[in-house]
Amino acid sequence: MSENNQNLKELLIYITQIEDKRQASKIKHKLSDIVVITLFAMLANVEYWEEIEEFGKLYLKTLKRYLELPHDTIQRVMATIEPEVTEVLLTKWMELKISGEYKKIRKILNIDGKFLNGMKNKNNSPLDIVSAYSKEDGICYSQVAVEGKGNEIEVILRLLDKISVKECIVTIDAIGTQKEIIKKIGKKKGYFCLQVKGNQKTLKEDIEDYFADKGFRKKLKEEGMYSRKTEKQRGRLETREYYYTEETEWLIKRNKEWKEVKGIGASILTTEENGKKQEQKRYYITNIEGGVEEFVRAVRGHWAIESYHWILDVTFREDANKTLNKNAARNLNILRKLAISILEELPFRKKFSRRIKRYIISLDIRRYLKLFFDIIEKLLLKK
Repeated sequence: MSENNQNLKELLIYITQIEDKRQASKIKHKLSDIVVITLFAMLANVEYWEEIEEFGKLYLKTLKRYLELPHDTIQRVMATIEPEVTEVLLTKWMELKISGEYKKIRKILNIDGKFLNGMKNKNNSPLDIVSAYSKEDGICYSQVAVEGKGNEIEVILRLLDKISVKECIVTIDAIGTQKEIIKKIGKKKGYFCLQVKGNQKTLKEDIEDYFADKGFRKKLKEEGMYSRKTEKQRGRLETREYYYTEETEWLIKRNKEWKEVKGIGASILTTEENGKKQEQKRYYITNIEGGVEEFVRAVRGHWAIESYHWILDVTFREDANKTLNKNAARNLNILRKLAISILEELPFRKKFSRRIKRYIISLDIRRYLKLFFDIIEKLLLKK
């Protein structure tokens, strides 16, 4: 059995063994059945509750071989399941995918929030799901859900408590550039690369003034602490320049509270379109100590979570889902993230986008899900 298939087998075994914390007297449907049906439906290009119900009916004969199908609506059952139960599946899947894996490079772990905008109406506020995502592993390590914006710093600290960041580079938008967060990352043996904006006005001004010196920038170029790349993007020319230095003694002397900072950097994006130029500058603090290339990798790597959120919205149409129940909405979000990663494990004859993969599965569900069904047939019928 291939490594990918073994991972899928272990995940399905875990689904059948996951602890159901609902009151036994109120359990009418197996948790594993509900999770399996919903997950399979998502892989097969299905997003909405009505479609999931129809998916179950259409493949009733096949599914009955493996599952004790619910007579109640799947949405109602998913609303009764605490999201912490299904969230454990993300942790298990992460452990399966990275177990025994050795990487010479530090993994980049992006932390960012995304609202479930489909929940929003005049009586309901959308949940903000703050996730920790690794592009190298293609998985969401963990997440924390909060109503509204709330206290982002507290939420990020809670998320960091749930995951291991050892030897990882943690990237967060400027909201995460906080002393408490930096100390937490350092305490957990991790690295950070954080953007500095107006929420740390003095720090930003100090770094901005430092990189404004032309002589200093020339010196960094001569020392190999400079990187430049030009490429065409959608008809416009983009030039990205990066400056980096590990000379931070002056910064720490000016503000001793930032003593964990080992390097500072600047990125300059210049775009040219129709003869017009625009320039955008960003500034960062880090403790990587890996030279300019490692700094560039961390800065560029943070955009991976934006792409991840785009997949949730565009490929899985998350924001179009109007589920208002918070438990059901969170459970769907968790299973979407699991489905995104599983799509990378399934065999296809060539490289397709996730959207095309889901479409192909929907055309021949039995072929692509036979692996799952064969595995769970023995597992679920024993329960």
